[in-house]
Order: sequence, then structure tokens, then C-alpha cells
Amino acid sequence: MKQNFQPTNIAGRLAKTFISHPLTFMLSIMILVMGYATLEISPREANPQIVVAGGVVIVPYPGVKASEIQKVIVEPLERRLREIIGVENIVGIAQDDFAILSVQFFLGQNADRANFRLYNSVTRNIDALPKGIMQPIIKTMDIDTDIAIASIAFYPKNDDISMTQLSQIVSKVQTKINRIDNVAITDLLGERKEQYNIEVDLQKLSGFHISFGQVVKTVEGLMVRTPDIKGTTVNNKLVVFGVNKAIQSVKDIQNIQIVSYGGSPIYIKDIAKVSRSYDIQNKKSAMIGFKKDGKYQEKPQVTLSVSKKQGANVVTLNEEVFKLLESLKPMLDKEGIGYIITRDDGYTANHSVNELVMHIVLSVVIIGILLVLVLGYKEAFIVTLTVPMIISLTLFAGFILGQSINKVSLFALLLSLGLLVDAAIIVIENIHRHFHDHDAKDKTVKEISISATDEVGNPTNIATIAIMITFLTLFLVGGTIGQYVRPIAIFAPIAMLVSLVVAYVFTPYFVNKLMTKDD
Repeated sequence: MKQNFQPTNIAGRLAKTFISHPLTFMLSIMILVMGYATLEISPREANPQIVVAGGVVIVPYPGVKASEIQKVIVEPLERRLREIIGVENIVGIAQDDFAILSVQFFLGQNADRANFRLYNSVTRNIDALPKGIMQPIIKTMDIDTDIAIASIAFYPKNDDISMTQLSQIVSKVQTKINRIDNVAITDLLGERKEQYNIEVDLQKLSGFHISFGQVVKTVEGLMVRTPDIKGTTVNNKLVVFGVNKAIQSVKDIQNIQIVSYGGSPIYIKDIAKVSRSYDIQNKKSAMIGFKKDGKYQEKPQVTLSVSKKQGANVVTLNEEVFKLLESLKPMLDKEGIGYIITRDDGYTANHSVNELVMHIVLSVVIIGILLVLVLGYKEAFIVTLTVPMIISLTLFAGFILGQSINKVSLFALLLSLGLLVDAAIIVIENIHRHFHDHDAKDKTVKEISISATDEVGNPTNIATIAIMITFLTLFLVGGTIGQYVRPIAIFAPIAMLVSLVVAYVFTPYFVNKLMTKDD
């Protein structure tokens, strides 16, 4: 090749620019470091993020039957909500005293914009609803905060601890966890709130000729709050006084008079059993079973669930949550409370990611061994060097685009791994062939590398672009499946494009540094 040879395509131009550039090697090191840093700092998830938008509109209308609510609230409001852009489906339910409308948006709709449009439409159309309704309640859906990433079951180690005491202590733990950065919502499941329970004996009611409604009216009177004002006399004219809270113990409730019967007062204690306990109206109970010292135990439990903010790294967040729990363990032991981690999405995500990374490394090793058998050890070494750089640049591009590292995105790399080395193999195989051409003795390794890369540039570009278009068609897949496979449609084409650039930039460079025409 003559010294004034000019490359005819992008492949030859990249090869000529970087083959002797003093910063090319530093660029390769920087790419590898950048890839490792991206792998460490990128959010890790077990599954890709799926954007779901929707909400529920609750319209209270006290004292109105379901049939009337269907006509005056559900049907008119459903027609008005159809005007919202992006709404896929609306389901209206009419019940006595209230209406419920469930609004579902098409998958992929921006959740914040969809929620704003829903809220705006409801408030704008309130005048179309009948007078007498209460303020509509709008509850929007948030798949990030509605799905827990961690759950911890707390249980009493001995029978001395009541469920209300357990709930109170766990509530303090909940407050501490909620202060951790990137924790969105914490929730208690199975908690028992402290309250006074009045268990009425219906036979005694009948004996005293008292109706259950009279008891209810008397108890309702307890719920009226009285002022507690403290002060002094002003000029002996104005007296400001305080009223203590009427209910302070079980005895206070027992001594409340309901009616008079036969000239004698009838108190609550005469017709009911009063106790200070938890909300026994809640018939649900939660138990946890586990083995300790070889014996199976079953204990009542309260579960604390934790959800994360969008984009947060589930692995590091769960590590912070469990580290805080570990620091609180002495306090919990002192209170006689134990806990078991029942859900850890951080471990699941980290395990899935690490497993796929190991599969990628194993696949690279296998490809390297095959290339040694087919091309030679130097050629195999050069091609194998390009794979980590391709993966590094792909992960970095995904990070810039806001993609997390999950099993689907890594599967995309694993799926396209065989294709990623195609460009490098084509380039190095063509260079190897040019080494044995009849005019190779008149050319340097540098000249051969540039001309051989330029020669295969156009067909390699066309073949790679054709494969990229195949993966890009996954963007046309709709619904939940479409969002689930979206990382493949993003990572695979990026990896293919990056593989071209790496093959044209670094393959000729390493050939010029490591190979001779005698190889």
C-alpha cells in the first residue's frame, strides 16, 4: 500500500486515526474502568422497571342507594373521564353511599402526567355531579412504591408481650427505617391497635329492655372531644377552667350510665364486659412459623414492608435497611422481640445480576478458546480483549439512558455476545489474510491493518445495521411484555453499534502492537 492511501469508509478512517495515537491505549483502560464503575453504581433490580399508570376515584354520597349512584355519578363521571388522553379502560362500581371508578391508562404512559390529567379532569367536572356529594378521593397507582422490596416479620419471643405492645415497638422501628434515603413508603401489616372493647351480652340487654341502639348512642357520646383549657381568673369576672378527659380507664367506661330501669340506673358494666385490648373486630390474624433449636414454632407476627423510590438501587437500599435492623437488635432483644427477614429483593437482584455476569465471563472464555483453535492465540487474545470494552461501553450507555442493570438487560448482552465479536473477528481475519498476500512484504503491519479494515468496513456495517434493526423491532411490542423486553431492544442494538466502533478502533491498534507478518 502506498503511503498516500486514503480510507474509503468510516472503518478505515477510525483505524487510521487511532492505530498510532498515543492515547489509544489509555482510552481502552479508561473504558474498562468506566464499565466497572457503571456496574457498581448502576441501580440493580431483579426485573426491569415497568411503567404503569392508573388510579381510583372514590366519590362518597351518604344515604343514597347504589342504583341512584349508578345513574347520577358513575355513568356521567365515566363519560367525562373518557376525555383524558391515554385512558385505556374505565370500570365503574356503584355501592350504597359511594361510587368507585377505576381508571387504567395504556402501558408506557408517563405516570406523573397521567395522574395530573386524572386529577384535573375530576376537579374540573365536579359541577356535573349532584349536590350533596362529599369531596372525591383520588388514589393514584405507583408501581415503585406499591410493591415492597423488603419485608420483615416481627414476633414476640414470649407470651408476656401483647400484640399491641408488639405493634407499638415495631412502629418505632418503622419510623427509623422511613428516615433512610430512597425509602418511599413503609407499611405495617397485621398490627394491632390499642383500644377499649365493649362486649355486649344480648341476653342482659333483653332482660333490662334496652336496645343495642341505645348502647351505641351512649358510646358515640364518648367520641365527642371536650376542651381542656387551663388558665386563671381575670378581674374576678372571667373564669377559664379545664375539663379532664372523661375516659382514662376501663372503670370509667364501666360506670357510664345508659338508662334508668325501675328507678335504678343501668350502667355499661351491667350489660357488657369492658376490656382494654386491641381491635378484636379485625378477625384476621397473621402467624409465622419457623424452626428454632430443631423445634417448629408458630408465633403471631407484625410484618413491616418497605418500598423504594424510582431509580433507587434495591441492593444498597436493602443493605442499609438490614444494617439498621442489626443495630436495633439489642433493643429488640431487650423488649423480647425477634424478627425474620421474609423478603429481600436486593439479594434476589444481586444474585441474578452476579450470576449473569459470571455467565458472560464464561461465554467470553469459551469464545476465546474457540478462537485460539481457529485463528491463533494472538488473534484470539485481541478479539477477547475487545469484548470487555464492548460490554463496558454498552452498560455506560444504558446508565446514561436511565436503564437499570437487571436480568433482562444482562440477558440482552448474553444473547448478543456471539454477535459482538463478529466485527472484530472479521477485521482480524482479513488482516491475517492480508499478511499472506503476495505484496505483503512491501507493506508494514500498520499499512496492512488500515487497508484490511477499510476493505471490510462497508459490508460489516450493513450486516450489523441489519441485525440492529431486528432488535429495534422489539419496540413495536406493546403491553406488559413489550415493557418487559424493552431492555433487549435498547441494550442489544447499542452493543452491536459499540462492537463496530471497538473493532475499527482497537483491533487494528492491538494488531499493530502485538502481531507481525510472520504470525
